[in-house]
Amino acid sequence: MKKKPTPVQEPVIAPEILELAKRASTSTDKLRRASKCTVCGADSSTTLNDQLCWVCRRLKISAWRDSDIQMNVQE
Repeated sequence: MKKKPTPVQEPVIAPEILELAKRASTSTDKLRRASKCTVCGADSSTTLNDQLCWVCRRLKISAWRDSDIQMNVQE
């Protein structure tokens, strides 16, 4: 018994759209700049203006919280 030839499948996504998606994903990687934390020098996210890494940002938030509690107790 002879094997039937497999039918040629059409791509689900047009090749032009795939090419545009590949170019878009690689171009954003090149644009991303790794900024350094102003406190410890570790890599930080560039989305916020304070330019702190996540550890220093958490320490800053904790320090604000502690100082607010101390201010309320003194009053």
